[in-house]
Amino acid sequence: MIKPTHIEHIGIAVSNLQEAIRYYEEVLGLECYAIEEVADQKVRTAFFKIGDTKIELLESTDPEGPIGKFIEKKGPGIHHIAFAVDNVDNALKEAESKGIQLIDKQGRKGAENLNIGFLHPKSTFGVLTELCSK
Repeated sequence: MIKPTHIEHIGIAVSNLQEAIRYYEEVLGLECYAIEEVADQKVRTAFFKIGDTKIELLESTDPEGPIGKFIEKKGPGIHHIAFAVDNVDNALKEAESKGIQLIDKQGRKGAENLNIGFLHPKSTFGVLTELCSK
């Protein structure tokens, strides 16, 4: 069993990072504590913390990147939910052994220096699921 420890973050695809940050700061009163570009994923991210959970805003840096394609197809909105696990590689193997379709066969570097891996939404009831470990 994978046994996540908590929801690491909720990923939200946005068309304009600066406008979205303004909403989260000025309307919700949250503080953006980090903005980071993840070049290999063609995305800029902004992070907010709420209790033990984070909100990750995702703005595409390339229309052909995964977030660009997501927004073109579905529009802005919730993109994925990320669960913290002890070891991403072990969790991916465990998921695959239970018949879950993987996007990543092994962990890779993500934002905030986390090791990440994705489960395909076709196997997770339509929810793109990310597994993260430090």
